[in-house]
Amino acid sequence: MKEFKYTARSVTGKQSKGSVNAINRIEATNELRKKGLTLLTIEEAGKKAGFFTSTPAKKASTEDLVIFTRQLSTMISAGIPLLECLEVLQEQSDKPGLKLTLGEVIEKVRSGSDFSESITAYPRVFSKIYINMIKAGEASGQLDIILIRLAEFLESAQALKREIKSAMTYPVISLTLILLIVVGLMVFIIPQFEKIFTGLGITLPLPTRILMTMSMIMKSYYWAWLPGIIGLIVGFMAIIKTNKGEYYYNWLSLRLPVFGDLFMKVAISRFARTFSTLIKSGVPILGALEIVAATSGNRLIENAINNAKENVRKGETLSEPLSRSKLFPPMVTRMIGIGEKSGALESLLEKIAEFYDQQVKSAVEGLTSMIEPLMIGMMGVIVGGIVIAIMMPIFEIQSAVSKKK
Repeated sequence: MKEFKYTARSVTGKQSKGSVNAINRIEATNELRKKGLTLLTIEEAGKKAGFFTSTPAKKASTEDLVIFTRQLSTMISAGIPLLECLEVLQEQSDKPGLKLTLGEVIEKVRSGSDFSESITAYPRVFSKIYINMIKAGEASGQLDIILIRLAEFLESAQALKREIKSAMTYPVISLTLILLIVVGLMVFIIPQFEKIFTGLGITLPLPTRILMTMSMIMKSYYWAWLPGIIGLIVGFMAIIKTNKGEYYYNWLSLRLPVFGDLFMKVAISRFARTFSTLIKSGVPILGALEIVAATSGNRLIENAINNAKENVRKGETLSEPLSRSKLFPPMVTRMIGIGEKSGALESLLEKIAEFYDQQVKSAVEGLTSMIEPLMIGMMGVIVGGIVIAIMMPIFEIQSAVSKKK
Protein backbone atom coordinates (compact mmCIF):
# COMPACT_ATOMS: atom_id res chain seq x y z
CA MET A 1 0.00 0.00 0.00
CA LYS A 2 1.15 3.53 -0.79
CA GLU A 3 0.19 6.81 0.78
CA PHE A 4 -1.35 9.42 -1.55
CA LYS A 5 -1.84 13.05 -0.59
CA TYR A 6 -4.74 14.87 -2.18
CA THR A 7 -6.57 18.16 -2.45
CA ALA A 8 -10.30 17.82 -3.05
CA ARG A 9 -13.59 19.71 -2.99
CA SER A 10 -16.73 18.37 -1.32
CA VAL A 11 -20.27 18.53 -2.76
CA THR A 12 -20.79 21.75 -0.80
CA GLY A 13 -17.74 23.33 -2.45
CA LYS A 14 -15.52 23.20 0.63
CA GLN A 15 -11.86 22.50 -0.20
CA SER A 16 -9.87 20.09 1.94
CA LYS A 17 -6.53 18.29 2.04
CA GLY A 18 -5.69 14.84 3.29
CA SER A 19 -4.11 11.48 2.53
CA VAL A 20 -5.34 8.01 1.61
CA ASN A 21 -3.66 4.59 1.46
CA ALA A 22 -4.11 2.57 -1.73
CA ILE A 23 -2.28 0.19 -4.10
CA ASN A 24 -1.98 2.83 -6.82
CA ARG A 25 -3.26 6.27 -7.77
CA ILE A 26 -6.25 4.88 -9.68
CA GLU A 27 -7.45 2.97 -6.59
CA ALA A 28 -6.86 6.05 -4.43
CA THR A 29 -8.87 8.18 -6.87
CA ASN A 30 -11.76 5.69 -6.87
CA GLU A 31 -11.78 5.53 -3.10
CA LEU A 32 -12.00 9.31 -2.75
CA ARG A 33 -14.67 9.55 -5.44
CA LYS A 34 -16.82 7.08 -3.52
CA LYS A 35 -16.75 9.59 -0.64
CA GLY A 36 -18.25 12.23 -2.95
CA LEU A 37 -15.07 14.26 -3.32
CA THR A 38 -14.02 16.07 -6.50
CA LEU A 39 -10.25 15.72 -6.85
CA LEU A 40 -8.10 18.74 -7.60
CA THR A 41 -4.69 17.13 -7.05
CA ILE A 42 -3.43 13.71 -6.01
CA GLU A 43 0.07 12.31 -5.89
CA GLU A 44 2.11 9.75 -4.03
CA ALA A 45 3.48 11.13 -0.76
CA GLY A 46 6.90 12.71 -1.22
CA LYS A 47 6.33 13.47 -4.91
CA LYS A 48 5.32 16.75 -6.48
CA ALA A 49 1.56 17.05 -6.83
CA GLY A 50 0.01 16.92 -10.26
CA PHE A 51 -3.07 19.01 -11.14
CA PHE A 52 -5.77 17.15 -13.00
CA THR A 53 -7.27 20.23 -14.55
CA SER A 54 -4.70 22.99 -14.85
CA THR A 55 -1.12 21.68 -14.96
CA PRO A 56 0.23 22.02 -18.51
CA ALA A 57 1.37 18.62 -19.78
CA LYS A 58 4.84 18.19 -21.19
CA LYS A 59 5.17 17.34 -24.86
CA ALA A 60 5.27 13.60 -25.51
CA SER A 61 7.69 12.33 -28.14
CA THR A 62 6.36 10.80 -31.36
CA GLU A 63 7.88 7.43 -30.40
CA ASP A 64 6.00 7.42 -27.07
CA LEU A 65 2.76 8.40 -28.79
CA VAL A 66 3.16 5.64 -31.41
CA ILE A 67 3.68 3.00 -28.71
CA PHE A 68 0.69 4.29 -26.73
CA THR A 69 -1.51 4.35 -29.85
CA ARG A 70 -0.59 0.80 -30.89
CA GLN A 71 -1.13 -0.55 -27.37
CA LEU A 72 -4.48 1.20 -27.08
CA SER A 73 -5.57 -0.24 -30.43
CA THR A 74 -4.58 -3.77 -29.39
CA MET A 75 -6.43 -3.54 -26.08
CA ILE A 76 -9.60 -2.06 -27.62
CA SER A 77 -9.65 -4.72 -30.37
CA ALA A 78 -9.42 -7.34 -27.58
CA GLY A 79 -12.70 -6.02 -26.16
CA ILE A 80 -11.30 -4.15 -23.15
CA PRO A 81 -13.31 -0.98 -22.26
CA LEU A 82 -11.65 2.30 -23.23
CA LEU A 83 -11.46 3.65 -19.67
CA GLU A 84 -9.76 0.50 -18.42
CA CYS A 85 -7.32 0.63 -21.35
CA LEU A 86 -6.36 4.20 -20.50
CA GLU A 87 -5.93 3.37 -16.82
CA VAL A 88 -3.61 0.45 -17.58
CA LEU A 89 -1.53 2.45 -20.05
CA GLN A 90 -1.34 5.42 -17.66
CA GLU A 91 -0.22 3.15 -14.82
CA GLN A 92 2.55 1.46 -16.83
CA SER A 93 3.83 4.62 -18.56
CA ASP A 94 7.26 5.82 -17.39
CA LYS A 95 7.11 9.07 -19.37
CA PRO A 96 6.15 11.96 -17.02
CA GLY A 97 4.48 14.13 -19.66
CA LEU A 98 2.36 11.35 -21.15
CA LYS A 99 1.57 9.86 -17.72
CA LEU A 100 0.29 13.16 -16.35
CA THR A 101 -1.74 13.87 -19.48
CA LEU A 102 -3.35 10.41 -19.44
CA GLY A 103 -4.26 10.91 -15.77
CA GLU A 104 -6.17 14.06 -16.67
CA VAL A 105 -7.75 12.45 -19.75
CA ILE A 106 -8.96 9.52 -17.61
CA GLU A 107 -10.71 11.94 -15.27
CA LYS A 108 -12.49 13.60 -18.18
CA VAL A 109 -13.54 10.26 -19.73
CA ARG A 110 -14.73 8.99 -16.36
CA SER A 111 -16.86 12.11 -15.95
CA GLY A 112 -18.66 11.33 -19.23
CA SER A 113 -16.61 13.08 -21.95
CA ASP A 114 -15.74 11.36 -25.22
CA PHE A 115 -12.11 10.34 -25.69
CA SER A 116 -11.72 12.78 -28.61
CA GLU A 117 -13.19 15.60 -26.55
CA SER A 118 -10.98 14.76 -23.56
CA ILE A 119 -7.70 15.02 -25.48
CA THR A 120 -8.46 18.37 -27.15
CA ALA A 121 -7.04 20.23 -24.13
CA TYR A 122 -3.55 18.80 -24.77
CA PRO A 123 -2.38 20.02 -28.21
CA ARG A 124 1.27 19.56 -27.23
CA VAL A 125 0.64 15.82 -26.91
CA PHE A 126 -2.25 15.11 -29.28
CA SER A 127 -2.17 16.95 -32.61
CA LYS A 128 -5.19 18.20 -34.53
CA ILE A 129 -4.87 15.23 -36.89
CA TYR A 130 -4.86 12.81 -33.96
CA ILE A 131 -7.96 14.37 -32.39
CA ASN A 132 -9.98 14.42 -35.60
CA MET A 133 -9.10 10.83 -36.48
CA ILE A 134 -10.12 9.67 -32.99
CA LYS A 135 -13.38 11.57 -33.45
CA ALA A 136 -13.96 9.80 -36.77
CA GLY A 137 -13.15 6.45 -35.17
CA GLU A 138 -15.67 7.04 -32.40
CA ALA A 139 -18.35 8.02 -34.91
CA SER A 140 -17.74 4.96 -37.11
CA GLY A 141 -17.25 2.47 -34.28
CA GLN A 142 -13.83 1.51 -35.69
CA LEU A 143 -11.60 3.16 -33.11
CA ASP A 144 -9.13 0.25 -33.00
CA ILE A 145 -8.65 0.36 -36.81
CA ILE A 146 -8.29 4.16 -36.77
CA LEU A 147 -5.67 3.91 -34.02
CA ILE A 148 -3.60 1.51 -36.17
CA ARG A 149 -3.79 3.96 -39.08
CA LEU A 150 -2.79 6.75 -36.73
CA ALA A 151 0.25 4.82 -35.53
CA GLU A 152 1.29 4.06 -39.12
CA PHE A 153 0.81 7.71 -40.07
CA LEU A 154 2.91 8.92 -37.12
CA GLU A 155 5.67 6.42 -37.99
CA SER A 156 5.71 7.57 -41.63
CA ALA A 157 5.82 11.22 -40.59
CA GLN A 158 8.66 10.49 -38.18
CA ALA A 159 10.61 8.62 -40.87
CA LEU A 160 10.22 11.60 -43.22
CA LYS A 161 11.41 13.94 -40.48
CA ARG A 162 14.49 11.77 -39.94
CA GLU A 163 15.28 11.94 -43.66
CA ILE A 164 15.22 15.75 -43.56
CA LYS A 165 17.24 15.83 -40.36
CA SER A 166 19.92 13.62 -41.88
CA ALA A 167 20.02 15.84 -44.97
CA MET A 168 20.52 19.01 -42.92
CA THR A 169 22.79 17.67 -40.16
CA TYR A 170 25.92 17.14 -42.24
CA PRO A 171 26.08 20.60 -43.87
CA VAL A 172 25.26 22.33 -40.57
CA ILE A 173 28.00 20.46 -38.70
CA SER A 174 30.47 20.97 -41.56
CA LEU A 175 29.80 24.72 -41.78
CA THR A 176 30.09 25.04 -38.00
CA LEU A 177 33.47 23.29 -38.02
CA ILE A 178 34.69 25.47 -40.90
CA LEU A 179 33.67 28.62 -39.03
CA LEU A 180 35.36 27.44 -35.83
CA ILE A 181 38.58 26.63 -37.71
CA VAL A 182 38.58 30.02 -39.45
CA VAL A 183 37.88 31.90 -36.20
CA GLY A 184 40.64 29.92 -34.44
CA LEU A 185 43.15 30.76 -37.19
CA MET A 186 42.17 34.43 -37.32
CA VAL A 187 42.17 35.00 -33.55
CA PHE A 188 45.05 32.82 -32.33
CA ILE A 189 47.39 31.95 -35.23
CA ILE A 190 47.44 34.97 -37.57
CA PRO A 191 48.41 37.49 -34.80
CA GLN A 192 51.59 35.47 -34.17
CA PHE A 193 52.65 35.87 -37.80
CA GLU A 194 51.76 39.57 -37.63
CA LYS A 195 54.34 40.03 -34.85
CA ILE A 196 56.98 38.28 -36.96
CA PHE A 197 56.25 40.35 -40.08
CA THR A 198 56.22 43.60 -38.06
CA GLY A 199 59.62 42.74 -36.58
CA LEU A 200 61.05 42.18 -40.06
CA GLY A 201 59.88 45.63 -41.18
CA ILE A 202 58.83 44.49 -44.66
CA THR A 203 56.03 45.73 -46.89
CA LEU A 204 53.31 43.10 -46.88
CA PRO A 205 51.41 42.04 -50.03
CA LEU A 206 47.79 43.23 -50.31
CA PRO A 207 46.19 39.80 -49.51
CA THR A 208 48.34 39.53 -46.38
CA ARG A 209 47.43 43.07 -45.25
CA ILE A 210 43.73 42.32 -45.73
CA LEU A 211 44.09 39.09 -43.73
CA MET A 212 45.97 40.88 -40.91
CA THR A 213 43.33 43.63 -40.77
CA MET A 214 40.51 41.08 -40.56
CA SER A 215 42.40 39.21 -37.82
CA MET A 216 42.92 42.43 -35.85
CA ILE A 217 39.21 43.31 -36.11
CA MET A 218 38.10 39.85 -35.01
CA LYS A 219 40.49 39.80 -32.05
CA SER A 220 40.24 43.42 -30.89
CA TYR A 221 36.56 44.13 -31.61
CA TYR A 222 34.96 40.82 -30.60
CA TRP A 223 32.70 42.84 -28.28
CA ALA A 224 31.14 44.42 -31.40
CA TRP A 225 30.95 41.67 -34.05
CA LEU A 226 30.06 38.79 -31.74
CA PRO A 227 26.91 40.46 -30.29
CA GLY A 228 26.18 41.69 -33.82
CA ILE A 229 26.08 38.13 -35.18
CA ILE A 230 23.96 36.96 -32.26
CA GLY A 231 21.63 39.95 -32.81
CA LEU A 232 21.25 39.08 -36.50
CA ILE A 233 20.35 35.48 -35.66
CA VAL A 234 17.84 36.53 -32.99
CA GLY A 235 16.39 39.19 -35.30
CA PHE A 236 16.06 36.68 -38.14
CA MET A 237 14.26 34.20 -35.87
CA ALA A 238 11.91 36.95 -34.69
CA ILE A 239 11.15 38.09 -38.26
CA ILE A 240 10.26 34.60 -39.55
CA LYS A 241 7.77 34.23 -36.71
CA THR A 242 5.72 37.12 -38.11
CA ASN A 243 3.11 36.42 -40.80
CA LYS A 244 4.95 38.25 -43.59
CA GLY A 245 8.34 37.04 -42.44
CA GLU A 246 7.20 33.42 -42.38
CA TYR A 247 5.59 33.77 -45.81
CA TYR A 248 8.73 35.14 -47.48
CA TYR A 249 10.95 32.65 -45.63
CA ASN A 250 8.79 29.78 -46.93
CA TRP A 251 8.80 31.35 -50.41
CA LEU A 252 12.59 31.54 -50.36
CA SER A 253 13.02 28.02 -48.95
CA LEU A 254 11.13 26.55 -51.92
CA ARG A 255 13.39 28.40 -54.37
CA LEU A 256 16.76 27.57 -52.86
CA PRO A 257 19.17 25.73 -55.15
CA VAL A 258 19.12 21.97 -54.46
CA PHE A 259 17.32 22.31 -51.10
CA GLY A 260 14.22 24.00 -52.56
CA ASP A 261 13.32 20.91 -54.61
CA LEU A 262 13.81 18.71 -51.54
CA PHE A 263 11.56 20.92 -49.38
CA MET A 264 8.84 20.84 -52.04
CA LYS A 265 8.95 17.04 -52.24
CA VAL A 266 8.69 16.82 -48.46
CA ALA A 267 5.69 19.20 -48.45
CA ILE A 268 3.86 17.22 -51.15
CA SER A 269 4.54 13.92 -49.40
CA ARG A 270 3.21 15.33 -46.11
CA PHE A 271 0.14 16.77 -47.84
CA ALA A 272 -0.72 13.53 -49.66
CA ARG A 273 -0.16 11.20 -46.68
CA THR A 274 -2.04 13.37 -44.19
CA PHE A 275 -4.96 13.94 -46.59
CA SER A 276 -5.13 10.24 -47.48
CA THR A 277 -5.10 9.14 -43.83
CA LEU A 278 -7.84 11.57 -42.84
CA ILE A 279 -10.16 10.68 -45.75
CA LYS A 280 -9.60 6.95 -45.21
CA SER A 281 -10.52 7.42 -41.55
CA GLY A 282 -13.84 9.02 -42.44
CA VAL A 283 -13.03 12.70 -41.88
CA PRO A 284 -15.12 14.87 -44.29
CA ILE A 285 -13.09 16.32 -47.16
CA LEU A 286 -13.54 19.98 -46.10
CA GLY A 287 -12.48 19.19 -42.54
CA ALA A 288 -9.56 17.13 -43.85
CA LEU A 289 -8.40 20.01 -46.08
CA GLU A 290 -8.54 22.40 -43.13
CA ILE A 291 -6.35 20.08 -41.05
CA VAL A 292 -3.93 19.41 -43.93
CA ALA A 293 -3.52 23.16 -44.51
CA ALA A 294 -2.83 23.81 -40.82
CA THR A 295 -0.20 21.05 -40.66
CA SER A 296 1.47 21.66 -44.04
CA GLY A 297 4.47 23.46 -42.51
CA ASN A 298 4.65 25.95 -45.38
CA ARG A 299 2.60 29.15 -45.64
CA LEU A 300 2.44 29.09 -49.48
CA ILE A 301 1.11 25.54 -49.53
CA GLU A 302 -1.25 26.34 -46.66
CA ASN A 303 -2.72 29.25 -48.66
CA ALA A 304 -3.08 27.07 -51.76
CA ILE A 305 -4.91 24.34 -49.83
CA ASN A 306 -7.20 26.84 -48.06
CA ASN A 307 -8.04 28.40 -51.42
CA ALA A 308 -8.79 24.93 -52.82
CA LYS A 309 -11.01 24.22 -49.82
CA GLU A 310 -13.11 27.31 -50.53
CA ASN A 311 -13.44 26.31 -54.19
CA VAL A 312 -14.49 22.77 -53.20
CA ARG A 313 -17.07 24.31 -50.88
CA LYS A 314 -18.48 26.14 -53.92
CA GLY A 315 -18.75 22.90 -55.89
CA GLU A 316 -15.47 22.87 -57.81
CA THR A 317 -13.20 19.81 -57.93
CA LEU A 318 -10.08 19.76 -55.75
CA SER A 319 -7.60 19.21 -58.58
CA GLU A 320 -8.50 22.41 -60.47
CA PRO A 321 -7.59 25.04 -57.82
CA LEU A 322 -4.48 23.03 -56.82
CA SER A 323 -3.39 23.05 -60.47
CA ARG A 324 -3.96 26.82 -60.74
CA SER A 325 -1.75 27.45 -57.69
CA LYS A 326 1.32 26.36 -59.75
CA LEU A 327 2.80 24.85 -56.57
CA PHE A 328 1.77 21.25 -57.12
CA PRO A 329 3.36 19.28 -59.99
CA PRO A 330 1.03 18.28 -62.85
CA MET A 331 1.40 14.59 -61.95
CA VAL A 332 -0.01 15.26 -58.48
CA THR A 333 -2.99 17.33 -59.60
CA ARG A 334 -3.85 14.89 -62.42
CA MET A 335 -3.74 11.90 -60.07
CA ILE A 336 -5.97 13.78 -57.62
CA GLY A 337 -8.36 14.55 -60.50
CA ILE A 338 -8.45 10.87 -61.51
CA GLY A 339 -9.03 9.90 -57.88
CA GLU A 340 -11.98 12.29 -57.62
CA LYS A 341 -13.59 10.89 -60.77
CA SER A 342 -13.00 7.24 -59.88
CA GLY A 343 -13.87 7.52 -56.17
CA ALA A 344 -10.41 6.22 -55.18
CA LEU A 345 -8.93 9.53 -54.01
CA GLU A 346 -7.43 8.17 -50.78
CA SER A 347 -5.60 5.28 -52.52
CA LEU A 348 -4.14 7.58 -55.19
CA LEU A 349 -3.05 10.07 -52.52
CA GLU A 350 -1.32 7.21 -50.74
CA LYS A 351 0.52 6.29 -53.94
CA ILE A 352 1.57 9.94 -54.34
CA ALA A 353 2.90 9.93 -50.77
CA GLU A 354 4.84 6.70 -51.34
CA PHE A 355 6.31 8.05 -54.60
CA TYR A 356 7.46 11.31 -53.00
CA ASP A 357 8.77 9.52 -49.90
CA GLN A 358 11.05 7.59 -52.24
CA GLN A 359 11.94 10.81 -54.06
CA VAL A 360 12.89 12.44 -50.75
CA LYS A 361 15.05 9.45 -49.80
CA SER A 362 16.85 9.54 -53.16
CA ALA A 363 17.28 13.33 -52.93
CA VAL A 364 18.75 13.05 -49.44
CA GLU A 365 21.22 10.38 -50.55
CA GLY A 366 22.24 12.47 -53.56
CA LEU A 367 22.49 15.61 -51.45
CA THR A 368 24.71 13.91 -48.89
CA SER A 369 27.07 12.57 -51.55
CA MET A 370 27.23 16.02 -53.20
CA ILE A 371 27.63 18.10 -50.04
CA GLU A 372 30.59 16.13 -48.68
CA PRO A 373 33.06 17.07 -51.46
CA LEU A 374 31.54 20.57 -51.59
CA MET A 375 32.25 21.15 -47.88
CA ILE A 376 35.76 19.71 -48.23
CA GLY A 377 36.38 21.99 -51.20
CA MET A 378 35.06 25.02 -49.32
CA MET A 379 37.31 24.25 -46.36
CA GLY A 380 40.26 23.81 -48.71
CA VAL A 381 39.64 27.16 -50.42
CA ILE A 382 39.24 29.11 -47.16
CA VAL A 383 42.11 27.51 -45.24
CA GLY A 384 44.27 27.42 -48.38
CA GLY A 385 43.62 31.12 -49.00
CA ILE A 386 44.68 31.97 -45.44
CA VAL A 387 47.85 29.87 -45.75
CA ILE A 388 48.78 31.46 -49.11
CA ALA A 389 48.25 34.97 -47.70
CA ILE A 390 50.57 34.11 -44.80
CA MET A 391 53.22 32.48 -47.01
CA MET A 392 53.39 35.28 -49.61
CA PRO A 393 55.67 37.56 -47.51
CA ILE A 394 57.88 34.56 -46.70
CA PHE A 395 58.24 33.76 -50.39
CA GLU A 396 59.16 37.40 -51.10
CA ILE A 397 61.80 37.35 -48.35
CA GLN A 398 63.28 34.13 -49.73
CA SER A 399 63.28 35.62 -53.24
CA ALA A 400 65.07 38.78 -52.02
CA VAL A 401 67.68 36.72 -50.14
CA SER A 402 68.30 34.58 -53.23
CA LYS A 403 68.86 37.67 -55.40
CA LYS A 404 71.43 39.10 -52.93
CA LYS A 405 73.36 35.88 -53.10
